[in-house]
Amino acid sequence: MNMKTVLILLGLALATIFALVCVLLTRGRSPSPCQQLPPEQEDTEDGQSLVFADLSPEEMSQVVRYLQGSLGVPLVDASRAKPSDNCIASLDLQVPAKAEALRFLDGGGARPPREALAVLYFGKQPEPNITEYVVGPLPVPAYHRDVTVPKYGGKVPYHRRPVTGKEYADINALIQRELKKAPRFLSACCESDGTDLVTLTTAPRGFKSGDRTTWFVLFHNVAGTGYYLSPVGLEVLVDHGDLHVPRWQLSQVFYNGRYFASTGDLEREFVAGALDVVRLKQPRADEVLGSLKPRSPPGSPAPLQFEPQGPRYSVRDNLITFQGWSMAFGINPNSGPRFFDIRYRGERIIYELSLQEAIALYGSNCPGGMSTRYLDGSFGMGRFAYELVRGLDCPYTATYVDRHYLAEADTPKTNQNSLCIFEHDSALPLRRHFSDSQSFYYGGLRRNTLVIRSISTLINYDYIWDFVFHGNGAVEVRVHATGYISSSFLHGRGTDYGNRVGPHTLGTMHVHHMHYKVDLDVDGQLNSLESQDMEYEFVKDPWSEQSTIERPRLRRKRLQKEDEATFPLNAPMPRYLSFTSPNPNKWGHPRSYRIQIISFAGKHLPTNSSMERSVSWGRYQLAVTKRKEEEPTSSSVYNQNDPWTPTVAFADFINNETITNEDLVAWITVGFLHVPHAEDVPNTVTVGNSVGFFLRPYNYFDEDASVESPDSVYFSSEQDAGACGDNPLACLSPAAACAPHLPPFHFGGFLNL
Repeated sequence: MNMKTVLILLGLALATIFALVCVLLTRGRSPSPCQQLPPEQEDTEDGQSLVFADLSPEEMSQVVRYLQGSLGVPLVDASRAKPSDNCIASLDLQVPAKAEALRFLDGGGARPPREALAVLYFGKQPEPNITEYVVGPLPVPAYHRDVTVPKYGGKVPYHRRPVTGKEYADINALIQRELKKAPRFLSACCESDGTDLVTLTTAPRGFKSGDRTTWFVLFHNVAGTGYYLSPVGLEVLVDHGDLHVPRWQLSQVFYNGRYFASTGDLEREFVAGALDVVRLKQPRADEVLGSLKPRSPPGSPAPLQFEPQGPRYSVRDNLITFQGWSMAFGINPNSGPRFFDIRYRGERIIYELSLQEAIALYGSNCPGGMSTRYLDGSFGMGRFAYELVRGLDCPYTATYVDRHYLAEADTPKTNQNSLCIFEHDSALPLRRHFSDSQSFYYGGLRRNTLVIRSISTLINYDYIWDFVFHGNGAVEVRVHATGYISSSFLHGRGTDYGNRVGPHTLGTMHVHHMHYKVDLDVDGQLNSLESQDMEYEFVKDPWSEQSTIERPRLRRKRLQKEDEATFPLNAPMPRYLSFTSPNPNKWGHPRSYRIQIISFAGKHLPTNSSMERSVSWGRYQLAVTKRKEEEPTSSSVYNQNDPWTPTVAFADFINNETITNEDLVAWITVGFLHVPHAEDVPNTVTVGNSVGFFLRPYNYFDEDASVESPDSVYFSSEQDAGACGDNPLACLSPAAACAPHLPPFHFGGFLNL
């Protein structure tokens, strides 16, 4: 054997020995704590969730082209359209009928045709109107059908249409022309020529059906700050109901407690010395009430949450899965977030969970404030859900999703990163027990949840919409309010309607009420409503006839009719209300889900108000009705500008039908009274301004579903709690080395304004 062969064999032997040593050294080791693991994939049919997917930009463009070529009338781009033009106002998904969707999802039926709902304003017709078309099939439309009359029982009058951006621009131009008629007054009151004043719309617009007259409140505008806190005391009433813009007119003026026929009259009163003027200085950016600029240098970084082995949830198209949960998600451009086919461990719990409407109703001694009842759906709670700021609006490492919409334009727009999904460690046990008797042990589970969030900016207010999925099968829905308060100019007895929060600023009291639709399908579609509460019964002690005992007793009741299932806002209601299945759990109780409402709502609008029926959903903290395809929503975008003859009146849904063993819907109202105070400047904080509800399993399972969680922790006094094999918490130290490489911060939210 020559030397070359010996060296080769020796090299091979050394390599073999080295490999064996490596194997022995690594035997029994767990994978690297930083190894990225794929999230658990739930057993869901590929593509089924797409039946509920929002329209894609390509689909929207196809629908626009189809309508432009198929209606036989000229269509003007809504961004340029005058009231006397025809235009496409908006597009959205036409959600398939529930029976059709379930045949596809559960019964192997055909996929429902994909369709769009198109809203058109026809101003250039002998009888101007709003028409809704269903257009399909997508992605290449070939038909359209008018669904307006079947849906609403008649044509929708043209005056009910929401105000477009073009209409607001034309109104502002009119106001600027009118302000030029009062130059000396503006110079004295506001150190202004009018061009640096901005307007804030109010709504509704008049006092009876057909009116389209709006009060606009004027504010000092300082770039980079919230003008909502700087009213100048001037408000103007604009009549913009005519189809021809040149015929619009300014019909009244209000200043500091007095009303005038025009800005010219206001100027004449000022020149004659007959007007009490409050002389305001032009606010400086560094002194204005509404500045959010930091007043202190940055401190050390706050705690950062991250996933050592990557996200434990999955997002595919419009389907989210997480530890037994699956749901299809989307955003309606008007009413905001919506979810379909929510399942836990493969069983459908909720067919639809969706935000319906939000109202902000104000009080003031100024005309703009006292007449304001904003129905935010008509402004666009989904459309104005802008890009979220990474690391503040949501955790830095959250998953961010773009949303697309088409409104007031012929081309789709994208709000990038406007919905976020993240797992949240609430730093609270979901359950735990420390045993200090008989045997010594500890058992518990962290309260980790999946959170899906979007934030709507509606003029001054920001609403944070959270949908939270817990490890025990519970769903939590909550809304947090923040942003700027709306204000009036402080005069007279203004503090009867709020608190003074600035030199001339009245923070005006208001109520926030939000409405949700919850189509629960608890162990099937056929459910009933059961209430449970307590009462005391006084009985003689069985072991002492001379004594009595007060014994709590459970009072159960099966509610039979819709009228029994309406619970007025702020009135006492049973502490336990559950959707029950005909099927029992292992212990003989009906499988159920409980509705638990957390709310501090203000008073509802009096029922003798001429506009109350348009928000009649607000009468009830909870109303349960028999589900009907022709009652898909509790409100309408058309209710804002004609609340006196509402297009949709929720009160009509309640007609005392039987609700036992039926497909039922829970309609839930939450809210709070807000009396603004000094600490609402510059912004209202979310602390204490959060309301919502829970949907909790109640005898749905045979035991707490979270016992199956792989995150559970248990160790006894006989174990080494510091050993990774006995206690998962002891394995966390290496995970600290798994801090992710964060993507560079980027924000493009100003690009689409």
